Amino acid sequence: MRLFVAIDLTPEVRAALGELLDKLRPATDAVRWVNPEAMHVTLKFIGDTPAEELGLIRARLAAVHTNASVEMRFRRLGFFPNERQPRVFWVGIEATENLAELAAQVEAELAALAIAREARPFAPHLTLGRFREPDRGRHLQERIQEFAEREFGRVTTSEFFLYQSQLSARGAHYTRLARFEFVRAS
Repeated sequence: MRLFVAIDLTPEVRAALGELLDKLRPATDAVRWVNPEAMHVTLKFIGDTPAEELGLIRARLAAVHTNASVEMRFRRLGFFPNERQPRVFWVGIEATENLAELAAQVEAELAALAIAREARPFAPHLTLGRFREPDRGRHLQERIQEFAEREFGRVTTSEFFLYQSQLSARGAHYTRLARFEFVRAS
C-alpha cells in the first residue's frame, strides 16, 4: 500500500484553484496539471507499506494532537526548485504555527515505527503542476504575474486523513483510509 497523511481542502479553495488552472493551461503544454479534486496539503508521505502495518500507523496517528485548529491561506505562486529550472509549480500556504507542529508530530509518531523521516524541512504548499520539460516554463512565469498577490481561499480544520495512493496510467487515485481529529483541550 502506498500511503500518505494529508489535510483536505474546502470545495471553495478547490474551485478557486480550478479557475486559476483554467486560465493558465493555455500558457504552456510543458506542464502536467493536478486535478483540483486531488489536491491536498501533505503532512507526510509514507510510501509503500505492508498492509499489516496499517493498524500500527493508525494507532500512532491517533496520538497526534494540538490545542487549536489549523488555519491556512492559499496565496503566492512559485516554482521548485527555482524559476530558471522549474520542476514543480505551486501555490503557497500561509498557516498558523501549529501546522508545522502538526507535521512534526506526525513525523515523530511515524518515526517510532521506523518510517523514515523527511530529509527536507516541512514547506507547506499545494502542487498545481509538474513540468515535463523544465526549460519551458517561461510563458507560464509571465502569465502568473497577474495572480501574484491573489488569495485562493482559506481553510480552518481540526482533522487530517490517512490516504492510500494507487498509481495508474490515468494518474493517481486516492482513497481515504482513516480520519483523525487532532484538536484536544489542554
